[in-house]
Amino acid sequence: MGHLELSRATRFGDLVLDVRTWGPDDGVPVVLLHGFPQSAASWEPVAEHLAGSGLRLVAPDQRGYSARARPDDVAAYTIEELAGDVLALVDTLVEPQGDDRVHLVGHDWGASVAWWVAAHHPERLHSLTALSVPHLAAFGRALVTDPEQRERSAYLKLFRRPGVAEEQLLADGEAGLRAVYAGRVPQEAVERDVTLMREGALAPALGWYLAMTDMSGLPDVRVPTTFVWGEDDQATAPAAAHGCADHVDADYRFVPLEGVSHWSLDEVPELVASEVRRRVGTPGG
Repeated sequence: MGHLELSRATRFGDLVLDVRTWGPDDGVPVVLLHGFPQSAASWEPVAEHLAGSGLRLVAPDQRGYSARARPDDVAAYTIEELAGDVLALVDTLVEPQGDDRVHLVGHDWGASVAWWVAAHHPERLHSLTALSVPHLAAFGRALVTDPEQRERSAYLKLFRRPGVAEEQLLADGEAGLRAVYAGRVPQEAVERDVTLMREGALAPALGWYLAMTDMSGLPDVRVPTTFVWGEDDQATAPAAAHGCADHVDADYRFVPLEGVSHWSLDEVPELVASEVRRRVGTPGG
């Protein structure tokens, strides 16, 4: 595993993202985007299963999670700003490769950002693999029409209450934050994530939720796409997951996982790795 930094001058100041890397420097570039309340470290189990695949895996601690990229302004966490960080990382990766595109993989909030990049900048991607969160138009429609999706998304009301959310999530030894994992994530990984949140990342990470807008009008995606969804996902109901296909105008693969929750990176990393290999087109997929 290697490490690099992505420095960006933005209207919110100079930001530096910490970036984890795995695989050969000249490998096929694959960008991995984490979700809440995790970090680039959440990709470690998947990266272990992709060893020897010839892939250059690059996972940033995204804006709000990297200690040197935590603006105070909520406007710094709009999806356009988050996507800008990804595109800057793509530029950094493809310059030595002589190619304009990468393969993009995202989980949870990382999937949301990945869908946005794929919809608005298909020329920068070879493919998309999204985990847990479907195309945002499908999710937005389900949020309006499907009672089960509204129930599973009820936590958003808390997460969008500045100050109150941090207090409740960190109370009683971070009990609320720990409950997010529903006992599906190894304890050492939970402790790693909770420590990151407790030591300054929680408020900026919740800025993503405060800056969130209605994305039900997101354009369809026109790059080859795989969507992986656990049938026990606590955040995404079946209506949203099955509606994803309506918004991909390209080769599309839907992978429902029986008995798997929202935390597929931790529960079935070997299966996630297999789907990434299959979509990227490497041996062993």
